[in-house]
Amino acid sequence: MILGGDIGGTKTHLALFEISDELRMLSDKKYISRDYKDLQSVINDFLIAGKERVTAAAFAVPGPVEEEKCRTTNLPWVIDSVEISKAIKIPKVFLLNDMEANAWGIRLLKPEEFCLLNPAGIPKKGNAAIIAAGTGLGEAGLYWDGHKHCPFPCEGGHVDFAPRDENEIGLWRFLQKNFGRVSYERLLSGPGLYNIYSFLLETGKEKEDPKTHKEMQERDPPRVITEAAMKRQCKASMRALNWFVSIYGAEAGNLALKFLSTGGVYIGGGIAPKILPFLKTGAFLEAFVAKGRFETLLKTIPVQVILNENTALLGAVHYAQAW
Repeated sequence: MILGGDIGGTKTHLALFEISDELRMLSDKKYISRDYKDLQSVINDFLIAGKERVTAAAFAVPGPVEEEKCRTTNLPWVIDSVEISKAIKIPKVFLLNDMEANAWGIRLLKPEEFCLLNPAGIPKKGNAAIIAAGTGLGEAGLYWDGHKHCPFPCEGGHVDFAPRDENEIGLWRFLQKNFGRVSYERLLSGPGLYNIYSFLLETGKEKEDPKTHKEMQERDPPRVITEAAMKRQCKASMRALNWFVSIYGAEAGNLALKFLSTGGVYIGGGIAPKILPFLKTGAFLEAFVAKGRFETLLKTIPVQVILNENTALLGAVHYAQAW
């Protein structure tokens, strides 16, 4: 059996898989990450019986992996594969960036586990890319070696945000006062959606809906904004989500150019499947292809939303299986 894990700033998902002709999940459980002091504590909870014969473990982690360690970006954990191996007596423990794990997981998905955003896209052999907004913003590449895609991690979600017009210059200035440096993650994430919404209210561009305001006192603001926008109950929420989608498309297009992703661009993360109607309105693709002299190239690149929320978990286990 292989122990797999998808470690996030919000939740940690652990599962046991049996390896035969295909991966088969035997058991799984999700945890609130910040309820635990470290990953080892979560593993101890999950493997409480201590009778599972685990031969390897692989964890998709939210941050760069260096020398078998990861200091997670949006979570106060330091994850050390050597220490975990000793503690749970598993000879092989792998850590890989969560977006790299997503890239590994793509090859295990079925056609119905994707939603194509641009039917005009022409599938070609070549590099591919994945971008995913969730608690933070992750990006990764899939290098085409002539026969298959080879995933590799990057930290592109933390590059400088580039405003496209006067409104976004104002948004940048608003965020710069609050955060200093403004990366794309400050906009393309759950907290990022709330940042956009806050800008619209604080600058008087939109008025706050009393019902939405009340719900935010009791629930996660980004979730409230998303739900209010999807139900078309709050004008400010709808405008914030539309703007979020446009910036998402622009950065996905940037990534496609950087990696020359003629093999396709995948949209992962927990947010995209929840806002599919907004992604399909055209704002995402309009921003994706708006790259001047390279607009024609961008129009031919397939863009697909990943619908399987376990893609990173599957990818981590597949990585361990491959080794």
